[in-house]
Amino acid sequence: MNENSFTGTLVGLGIALFMGVILLFAGVRTVDSGEVAVVTKFGRVTGRVLDPGAHIIIPFVEGTMRYNTKKVIYETASAEGQKGSDADYKDYPVDTNTEDGQQVDVYYTVRFSVDPTKAAWVAQNIGNQAGLVEKIVKTESRIWARNIPRGYSADTLYTGSGSTEVQNEIFDALEKTFSNNGLVLDSVGIREIKFSENYVGAIESKQIEAVKVETEENRAAQAKFRKEAAITEAEAQARSQELQRTTISPELLEKLWIERWDGHLPTCMMGDRASNLIQLPN
Repeated sequence: MNENSFTGTLVGLGIALFMGVILLFAGVRTVDSGEVAVVTKFGRVTGRVLDPGAHIIIPFVEGTMRYNTKKVIYETASAEGQKGSDADYKDYPVDTNTEDGQQVDVYYTVRFSVDPTKAAWVAQNIGNQAGLVEKIVKTESRIWARNIPRGYSADTLYTGSGSTEVQNEIFDALEKTFSNNGLVLDSVGIREIKFSENYVGAIESKQIEAVKVETEENRAAQAKFRKEAAITEAEAQARSQELQRTTISPELLEKLWIERWDGHLPTCMMGDRASNLIQLPN
């Protein structure tokens, strides 16, 4: 073998080694904790699911679709509220009507995770995680958040007594749908049901008037109580005086006077003028 042939062989081996290293690294897939990866072959779902750790796949032939199996949050909020939110998926609130026609905006949060045992089914029937959130989490939750409040009056929702019931109904409606589509529903929270400014103003005015009426009723009740108390006291005094007139006789008064007399006659008496005192004999 001449020198040129030897050099060419070394170059070829180097290139082959280099390509082998590239192929090796191209075939390595590392799945992080809290994730699973579904293997695809030329875009077709194989059904093979990679758990957290390092795995080897066929480079350029097989690929992966990753799903987050940790609990993630889908949240509806205003544009300003979304800026300070740490939710994984953000959306705008749902607008709907109450049973009696009042317009409201529903702000809610859904916490969920992908069922790792159904990841291959999700990849085959729905798509990647973004598609799963769009087609199932967003679509279903917004439907029920719009429909369920329509069964409640504005007053029930405004006072907060109906919010918990709406929240529980949405959870019950979503739980089975989520499970059937490879999701585990953790919680649904109604953060706020926001009414129009006109309705809030009307409710506040009504509450103010109610407080005024209650105050006047309290004042009237207090005045009536004072009047009845005064009448009762006057009647008691009159009764006491009547009893005194009927029970104290002249004989009783004489007896009381004698019992209190010490047996001594007065030693002085007043004269014609206040300054003159007359000494009485013993």
